[in-house]
Amino acid sequence: MELAPQLRRIGNDIIAAHLIVADEGITLVDAGLPGHYRDLERELHELGRPISDIKGVVLTHGDTDHIGFAERLRSELGIPVYVGAEDADRAKGAKPPATPKDPRRIGPVIQFFAYAITKGGLRTHPLREVVPVHDGDVLPLPGSPRVLAMPGHSPGSIAIHVPAVRAVFVGDELTTRHVLTGVDGPQPAPFTDDQAGSSASIERLAGLDVDWVIPGHGAPWRGDAPSLIAAYRTAEGLPAAG
Repeated sequence: MELAPQLRRIGNDIIAAHLIVADEGITLVDAGLPGHYRDLERELHELGRPISDIKGVVLTHGDTDHIGFAERLRSELGIPVYVGAEDADRAKGAKPPATPKDPRRIGPVIQFFAYAITKGGLRTHPLREVVPVHDGDVLPLPGSPRVLAMPGHSPGSIAIHVPAVRAVFVGDELTTRHVLTGVDGPQPAPFTDDQAGSSASIERLAGLDVDWVIPGHGAPWRGDAPSLIAAYRTAEGLPAAG
């Protein structure tokens, strides 16, 4: 699905991944679940681009619903997979710590897990190799994505700022649709290792000149970062900084 010129989405508001499309190739941000591979193929067919045009996968973090088909691209096509250095082991299959119990409603919970199962969530393959990245790195990929360290949801969570498409991809550092409650709007994401750290990391978005703030779950936010942060703080019950 086209969000804007050079910016495409696969999946839906439950779980999504994104493509940055340039003449010189494609950068994939996150890799959803294994079953999203077919969605990727359909998107590429619509674009008239071969899968070999994907020059790299950048993971916002190492959770299973983001690494999806990344190992398939890496092992079959030699496409490098980048991830925050502190999440490298997580992307390779290390078990994340237990997190506090999140609020939930039965309907959205069933919808989330049913969708995950239909998209192959029980057969995700960990990465065998990754390229660790760090805060401030500009990756040698289409769109020249820049890494912003955003620890909180996981130790190695990163945001990916792509000025070429005026977007920042934030993974699970926040959500615009809580997969366990169905509540819409910018808010803290469930399954977060360190919510206080995540809340502090959100302020890193404040100075970015973007038109899109794009989470891994929920609708893309069309608007500037400060307005998103203000809505997030309202959901937290906290005043906006500054």
